[in-house]
Parts: sequence; structure tokens; C-alpha cells
Amino acid sequence: MRFLFKTDYEDDIKLFPHSGYVWSYGLLLAVLLIAPYLLSSYLMSQLVFVCIYATVGVGLLILTGFTGQASLGHAAFLAIGAYTAAYLQQFNVPFPVYFLAAGLLTGVVGALVGFPALRLQGIYLVIATISFAFIVEEILARWESVTHGNEGMRVKTIELLGTTVSRDGPTFYYLCLAVLVLTIVGTLNLLRSPTGRAFVAIRDSETAARSMGINVALYKVKSFAISAAITGFAGVLFAHKLSFISPEMFTLQLSIEFIIVILIGGTFSLHGAVLGAIFLVMIDPFLTYLKDDMPGVIAGVAATLGAGKERAGHIQDAAAAFASANGLKGAIYGVIIVLFVLFEPLGLYGRWLKIKLFFQLFPLYKRATFKRQKIYVKSERNR
Repeated sequence: MRFLFKTDYEDDIKLFPHSGYVWSYGLLLAVLLIAPYLLSSYLMSQLVFVCIYATVGVGLLILTGFTGQASLGHAAFLAIGAYTAAYLQQFNVPFPVYFLAAGLLTGVVGALVGFPALRLQGIYLVIATISFAFIVEEILARWESVTHGNEGMRVKTIELLGTTVSRDGPTFYYLCLAVLVLTIVGTLNLLRSPTGRAFVAIRDSETAARSMGINVALYKVKSFAISAAITGFAGVLFAHKLSFISPEMFTLQLSIEFIIVILIGGTFSLHGAVLGAIFLVMIDPFLTYLKDDMPGVIAGVAATLGAGKERAGHIQDAAAAFASANGLKGAIYGVIIVLFVLFEPLGLYGRWLKIKLFFQLFPLYKRATFKRQKIYVKSERNR
């Protein structure tokens, strides 16, 4: 077990608390850099989506995990970034320019959304962000002169430094990975700054934050703007990866998927955004198997257990009808969220911390180590 002895005030805000982090993250980065030469094109495509979803997860963590502001409208911010890129491409604007413009515009919109949300909390803030997502989806469908309506828009291949960056090539993967790494490093530095500490103070207790002189309204708007801007950057990459965008791609279900990323990965750690993105991307093949192959497996098991051929056929038809039912994917996501909230509220990263601590303290590990102790302070009585 490693013991850290702090001898300087700067030790509390170091990017890497000890050398073990440098070696482990350096090894992970090296593996990710050589991944295109080791993995198939399908797995590389999945890794690209992991990078994009993790970037959105980091943005959502800033708003929800570190500032305590709930949001179910981040699919709208993703759409704004994607459509900004597609629209500016029509005027031959270079990639670096419309990439930055998409993030800036989305950040401004996020700040505008943050102003009316200042007086809302809890379920009311969730309803407000859902309403915003529906408004954006309707605008995208009806503003045909800009968005082409329900016909959608084609997104051209990236032209960067005189070369074409294919959405299936290693260069695009490296671009998405670079955006994710820069986002994570930038967020770590943000959380070590006075702004990040103000975010955490607001999350823990708004009354206590005000008593310390923090302008709660200003920092809430900042949180919305930063979170939206990061999501806008991810929207540009998302549009280029799919090469076609339309309003029905940015629905409430996509916003729920982003919430799943941070809930399953871990709401209070940047590691959780990456782990949650991996979980969400890798669960799609399982859902495809459940939809396409599971009915035949169920029928085969029924026949093995003695069911007649006709009865096994009926069972297969019933299973196929259930698997193809509308909303099945959303129902499975809902069950996953409930299970994690009930049995592992700290997410996958919290489970990893428990496993790591178990081996560090074995045989002295106690299950109550991670049991949360609720401490009430006087300032919370007025919340």
C-alpha cells in the first residue's frame, strides 16, 4: 500500500499525485496509440465512439457531477455542434475554424439555457432541459433553409493540412483521442482552479457557497456554458463519424444514453466518463444479439426441454416479437440505471476503487469502508 507524505501546499493540486500515475497512464496512452495497428476496423470504429461519448460524458460531469445541475438536454447541444459543422462546410470553411466555432456557439447557447434555469432545481431543472431538447429538435426539423429539415445533411470528409481524413482511418481516431485527452486534462486543471472549487461548493451546498462569497448564479451559467461547449466539440466529431445527420438522431433517448454514461461509470470522477462510455458502446452488440439471435436460442432451448416443434415455433415468434418491440432498448437502459443506482451508486469506477482497496488492505478490508456518513451542517437546514 502506498503512503503519500505531502510536504508542500502544491501537493494538493498536482496533476499526478505520484509517479505511479505517470507510468500507468503513459502505458495506457501507448496502447491506445498503437491500437489501429492491432485491432480490426470494427473495433476501431467502436473506439472512436468511445472517445466521442467519453468527451460528452466529461462535459456532462462538469455540469451534473461537479456542479450538481441535472440535464437531460445534452443531445441538443450535440446537435448544435454537429449542424454548425455541416452548415459551415457548405462555405468551404476549414476544419479548425468550424470546429472552434461549433464549440463557441454551443457554449453561448448553453449559457443562454443556464440563465432561465437559475431558479430551478431537481426535477424542475430536468423538465426544463428536456423542453429545451424538444425545442431544438423541432427547430432542426422546420428550419429547412439551414438544416434541410427531415431530409438531413451530408457531412463532407475532413480536410486537414492538405490531406483528407477518412472517418474510418487511423488519423480520425487519433483526432478523436486527442480531443478526449485535451478535454480530460483541461477539466482536471479546471477542477483545481478557483472556478472548479466553486462548482464543487455549489454542488455540496448552495447556502454554504453563498456564505463564502461565491456568486452562485454566475458559476451555474459558467458550468452550463463549459459543459455545452465540450459537447459541441464532440458534436463535430460525431457528425463526421456518421457523415450524415438528421433531427431524429438527436432525441431524448440519446440524452438518456449520456446520463447512463456518467451514472454507470461514476458521477464524481472523470474515470467514470470513460468507463461509462466503454460500457455503453459495448452493450450495443449485446442488444443486437438479443434482438436477432436470442429468439432462435430460446426456441432451441425450448425444443431441447421437450417442447414440440410447433410450440417451439410459437415461442420463437413470441420472443422475436418481444425483441423487436418499440422501446425495448430504452427499457433495458432503464433497468440498468435502476440496478446501478440501487446496488452500485458509485458506478464502475467506484467498484474498481473497492476492488483495489480490497487487495491493498487484505485481510483487513472492511465492507463499511465506503459507507457514506451523512453529516448535516446548519447551512443545509435552509436548502
